[in-house]
Amino acid sequence: MDFAPARMFTRHFDKVGVPYEKWGARELSRRLPAVDTGRYFPPRPVDDDEFFADASARLGALHTPDGGFVDDPQLAAHHLATAAQRQGAAFRWKTPVTAVMRRGGRVRGVRLKDGTELSAGVVVNAAGPWSGQLNRLAEVGGGFTVGLRPLRQEVHHVAAPAGYHDAGGDGGGPVLADMDLGTYIRPEGREFLLVGGTEPGCDPLEWLDDPDDGSPLPTVSQFRTQVTRAARRLPGLRVPNKPRGVAGVYDVTDDWTPVYDRTDLDGFYVAIGTSGNQFKNAPLVGRVTATLIHGVEGGHDHDRSALTHTCEHTGQTIDLGAFSRRRRPASSTGTVLG
Repeated sequence: MDFAPARMFTRHFDKVGVPYEKWGARELSRRLPAVDTGRYFPPRPVDDDEFFADASARLGALHTPDGGFVDDPQLAAHHLATAAQRQGAAFRWKTPVTAVMRRGGRVRGVRLKDGTELSAGVVVNAAGPWSGQLNRLAEVGGGFTVGLRPLRQEVHHVAAPAGYHDAGGDGGGPVLADMDLGTYIRPEGREFLLVGGTEPGCDPLEWLDDPDDGSPLPTVSQFRTQVTRAARRLPGLRVPNKPRGVAGVYDVTDDWTPVYDRTDLDGFYVAIGTSGNQFKNAPLVGRVTATLIHGVEGGHDHDRSALTHTCEHTGQTIDLGAFSRRRRPASSTGTVLG
């Protein structure tokens, strides 16, 4: 097994002390007997005759025993909102912003659809897939060297094959990020799986001009594609005739790396382009954004000399220039995995 591609991740694991194990094909089969260890790369459309070709080799895996996922994103978001309220945050639900107010080249607040004006010397655009629309209201974005667009994505819900959840040791089952077939799989409770895609080059992406145009219902075509790929990796998985799952809209930059930065409008900051991989980083993103705002508002020229943030638990230093609106495209997987 050639683990060279995994160096994109393991060099960071080594730096910050994240434990991992390299499993060969035999070890992968022993640990996860429900998994077919065949190598089928590159990912192909499921209608391609080559999709069902025999494996060209056997795959191993990179196992991160401390890895995990947010099992209930809605509950987690509620907890974050409650924690913010305890610190003095207030929420205005279902109240669109219709204008970003400015005076003398500096932001002075926002105007809501009901006419309410909220005055503020600092405004942060964290509007997710609507971030581009808010930037246009603020008349910023022209100086960005990375673009961002709303991208509709689907995640599908299927019954787990027999024995899959037992492989986790605690009844939870493993999470699989399968770049070989272009899919990812994670447990959903103790009987089901969620199956999503990793944006392989053979799949068309559903970019939207308006994030509100994205249907929340799964489609037959994407369900069949993603679940059939998952069934190639998990031979015991059955592909139902009727799609079941959810669809949403990501806020995606050209290089799938977020933008945490100031803008050309003084006092107007952005925490955008977070795609589908930054939710678990939310507390750190808040601290990074606070470091950015305090530094720039204190007079630091972040465009000339990027600020840094020191992580409170690890002591590692993050160069905030990596998230600049004016950066060169970053090196990443080019997928939702970041």
